[in-house]
Parts: sequence; C-alpha cells; structure tokens
Amino acid sequence: MSDANEGDSQESPVEKSPGREPVFLLPNAVTAGIGLLVAVHLARQFVLTPDGDENLLVWFAFVPTRLFLPAGVLPGDWLPLLWTPVTHGLLHADWMHLIFNTAWFAIFGTPVARRYGWAGFLVILLASAIAGALAFLLAAIGATSLQILIGASGAVAGLTGAAVRFIFQAPVIVTEPETGRRYLVARRAATIREMLAHKQARAFTVLWLVLNAAVPLLPLLGGGTVEIAWQAHLGGFFAGFFLVPWLERRSAG
Repeated sequence: MSDANEGDSQESPVEKSPGREPVFLLPNAVTAGIGLLVAVHLARQFVLTPDGDENLLVWFAFVPTRLFLPAGVLPGDWLPLLWTPVTHGLLHADWMHLIFNTAWFAIFGTPVARRYGWAGFLVILLASAIAGALAFLLAAIGATSLQILIGASGAVAGLTGAAVRFIFQAPVIVTEPETGRRYLVARRAATIREMLAHKQARAFTVLWLVLNAAVPLLPLLGGGTVEIAWQAHLGGFFAGFFLVPWLERRSAG
C-alpha cells in the first residue's frame, strides 16, 4: 500500500478499512465496562440491605484519610487502600451519577478501545482510576472531614485524555495499488505541540481543564458545597493523556 493525497480527484471515494466495526456498535470492552457498572449499581439498589451497602462502601470506596486516622476507627485501617484506588470506580452515588459517567464512558471509551484494543483500554482505565485517587488523596491531606471518593469519573477522564490526543487529527488514508481503493486507516496521535497548534484539540483540552479546575471556586459564587471530585478528574485526565505515546509504541511494535 502507498500513501495517497486526499485532494487527488482521480482517486476513488474513501472507504472504511475492511473488518472495522460499524460506528453505531460499541466495542466489546466498552459494553462490558458499562455492563459491570450497571450491574454493581443494580445490586446495591435491589440486592444489598442498607447495612450491606454501607459495608460495601466502607471496604471498596476510596477513603484517603485512612492514612491519617488512628487504628480501629475504620474497619481494615489502611489495608483497603491497596485496592480501593481501583474499586471506587465501580460505585456511584445515584442513578444520575451512573448515567452521566456511562454516557461519557461510551463516547470516549469507544475510540480508545477501537484504537488500542482490550489491553490498552484496560491499562488506561486502571492507571487513570489510580491517578485520580492519588490526586484526591493529595488534596485531602490536612482535611478535617472524612473524604470519600466513588465513581468512574477519574477513569472516564483518563479515556478523555487519551482520546483527545487523536480524535481531532486528520485521518491517515492509504490506497491499494491493485484496485485504487482508498481506505481510512486511523487518525495519527498528536504530539503535545501538534495539539496546541490544532484549534479544536486545543480549545477542547483547555476548556475541559479550566472547567474542572474551577470546580473548587463554585461555592464562592453560589454558596453551599459542590460534591464533584475535580481532583480525580484532573489526575485521571493527565494519566490517559500521557499514556498515549507508550500505547502508540506498543501498538506499533
């Protein structure tokens, strides 16, 4: 196959590469992830008793203040910190929380799963959930109240950070010498400099970061408290964003 110029009027229309999934179908990895999130929430709503649900949160929500509490205050003391940086992503506060995260999961998880497959998709999810939890922990240092993190938003933010590296870039098109057919193969992952030079990629990234970084200021405008884990969003986003070069090298190899 050889490279082709998009503007060459002598070429045949661009077609999808054979074997690609239709755009209206979610990749299996995304469907499985959403199914797991929904199943956990259904179990909490209709299977567990209130006491059982409370125990689930105690053992699987991320509570960074476990590091600073005296022994015996919470069951397990510091031990759940070994797994809760990941498992907090399976728990949601209510149906609206779940619906919002699964919608975002589908939108940005789909291009990431199609590009990197099951393995790369899971790497981004796990790394972003952990990075989000660590960012939440850093912000909780010195807090006087009990801080609890639940929700898949950190992992979903990581999918967003990864996707933004390539979804705005121009497609790579190749031509079959034998048939003259042109195929859309993929979109090339952009470097940080290329992203900053691309109007849409730059605008989306800056807007997303500014909106999340501004969350702590909202109580100053309207009073009350805002229960949005903006720290986890930012930590997850940067994890996904900076994992892309490694995943690209892995895919190429």
